[in-house]
This record gives sequence, structure tokens and C-alpha cells, in this order.
Amino acid sequence: MTSQNPTILHVIDTTGPGGAETVFLDIAEKMRLADYETLALIKGPGWVQSQLEAREIPFHVLKPYGFLSIPYYRDLIRLIRDKRVRLIQAHLLGSALTSSIIRFFTGIPVIATLHGQVDVNSKERFIALKRLILKFGLSKVVAVSGELADYLADRKLFTRSKIEVIHNGVDINKYGAAARLPLKEQLGLDAEALLIGSIGNIRPAKDYQTLVRAAKEVVERNPHAHFLIAGHAKEPLKGELDRLILHLGLDNHVHFIGFTNDTAGFLKPLSLFVLSSSAEGFSIATLEAMAAKIPVIATRCGGPEEILRDGVDGVLVPARNSHELAEAIFRALENNNISEMVSNAYERVTADFSLNALLIKYQRLAESILDHSHQKI
Repeated sequence: MTSQNPTILHVIDTTGPGGAETVFLDIAEKMRLADYETLALIKGPGWVQSQLEAREIPFHVLKPYGFLSIPYYRDLIRLIRDKRVRLIQAHLLGSALTSSIIRFFTGIPVIATLHGQVDVNSKERFIALKRLILKFGLSKVVAVSGELADYLADRKLFTRSKIEVIHNGVDINKYGAAARLPLKEQLGLDAEALLIGSIGNIRPAKDYQTLVRAAKEVVERNPHAHFLIAGHAKEPLKGELDRLILHLGLDNHVHFIGFTNDTAGFLKPLSLFVLSSSAEGFSIATLEAMAAKIPVIATRCGGPEEILRDGVDGVLVPARNSHELAEAIFRALENNNISEMVSNAYERVTADFSLNALLIKYQRLAESILDHSHQKI
């Protein structure tokens, strides 16, 4: 049955979980334009689908059959016409490409959010063709950080006028109201244990090897320190990390707890949050820690430099340097006057990186694209 109102289609081609998927869900759930329906398009079952169901976001499943699959595009165009889609909001490279191609056939404007340099990786197959499609198929490109915007513009992937920076945001209230997870009890740790946490799926860019090597130095100086990593574990990287932990004698001090939907509850009992990444488009996990009023140490890996002011609301250290990271962690654990930094961080995330601020910016962008599209008709 055809919807009476036109529709905004929110598209992503990953099943999550992850930062990009969280932003996709938040925008699809909470961005509302008068007289427009919302529909999400995903490629199959997984965490994203379960979240769509839990949040009661209308969605459609359509599995891709390859980069230039005619049956896929035929079915997608049929869906777009049936639902009277007037704007596509895409996330990540795959969905941005699909939506760009659809625009050539339908004329429907496309906003694509790129969440990191990996979205335009020069090692991607058919990258020259894909970049050409994106360049002419997208109405607007959202970069989640100023650094990413510079990267896109400096390489002439897009003109400056086509790029808009919209930082990711988090629901501040969620972190104040959360109940803490009983992590010490679950891990069999004593009451004196100091919990140092990280959030992020186990993949190369998170650089957990550097965190583990830093943990060795910290534990040697403070045996009460325990490092907790929350995120999906994938091989072979997880196995490599396990071997490194055993080699360093840290098997009782580094704990992988797996993926958790309750990041707010995970953060509550922490003494410190650490981001050890070698590259980040932005960092939702850093925002979450700031909102939960947990002291933050992060590497200079892209996004964190736009979030944290070093020494004011967090600590920034060089990426891929385990000694510098260990020193910063040890100093933070010994610092009894860190409350001012935590307070500054909470004020900053509330003012600049809230979910409400994100939604306002996306809504204004969508309205401007729709207005321009209507003027051309």
C-alpha cells in the first residue's frame, strides 16, 4: 500500500554494531520532518535490525547482489516509487554508492554521511569509478569531523561547498540515569580494583596492542589496575591479543567482556576511560565517557583532537606510543584533583556534542536539500 505522505529513506549496508550504525539509528528514529514518513533500508538480519525493531522504526530488508546488480536496483527503485521517497540519507561507502546510482535513475537527492577515511580508502576495488559516482551522485556529503572534511577536500574528492561537518552526538540523559554494571563482581575482582575501560570492536584501527603494552607498565606500578575492553571480538586479531597478554603476564589484568548494549552501565564503575586508536573518524565512545563523567585519555588519532582540549577536559597522547599512554594513565589514577577536568568534559559534551545538536543540524540540512529539490521541479 502506497504511503499518503512522502518518505525519507535512511540507508546503511552494515549490520553493526558500531558508531556509524548508532548514528544511523538515532537519525532514523528521532529526526522528524513535518509531513514526511521515515523508512530504514538494511541488507539483512543482525544488531541493526534488532535495534530497529526495539525502537519501532519502520524498515525494509533488501539484500544487495553486488556493486552493479540490476535486480537489486530494480527492486530498490520499485520500493522508492511505492513509498514516494523524496530524500535518501545514506551512511558509509556502500550505501553512498548505491544511493548515488539510484539518483542517476530517479533524480532523488542524496545526503551521504562518511564516518572516516576508510570510506574513501584508495585501496578499495574500482576506487576511481566509485569516487566518480560519488562525486556526481551525492547532493551533500556529511563529514563527522573537520579533519575528515579536510581530507576529502584536499584530495579533491569533493568540493568544499559540497561538504558539511556534523559532529556525532550522544543522548546526555542516558548516561546520567544509568545503573552501573556489577563488573567487579562478574570478573571476581576485589573492592580495591581500579577499572580502566575501552569501548570498541576489536579491529586494527582500535590498536588494542598499544593499550595492552601500556597496561603492562601501569600494572607493574599499580597492581590494582584492571583493563576492560567492551566490543565484538574477531579473529585473527583477538587471538593475537590473547597471545600478547599471556606473553606479558597480564591474563589476570586485561579482560575482554564482549559486546554490550549497555555502554552507560559499563562506563559507570570505571575509574578511567582510554581510547587507544591509531585512527578515528570521530569517537562516539569518547563522547559517552564524557557524558558519564568518567575521566578520558585518548590518542591523537583524528577525531579526538576535535573533542578534547588537552589538559582541560581530557588528556591527549601520541598514537601508537604505549609508554606515553601508560604514563598518562598512571598520572590520571594518581591525580586526586581530576574532578575539574571531568566537569569541563561534561559541559563540553552537553554544549557541543549532544544528540539534540546533531539532530538539529541533520534536520536543517535535510530541509535545505528538499527545498532546493522542490525549487527545481
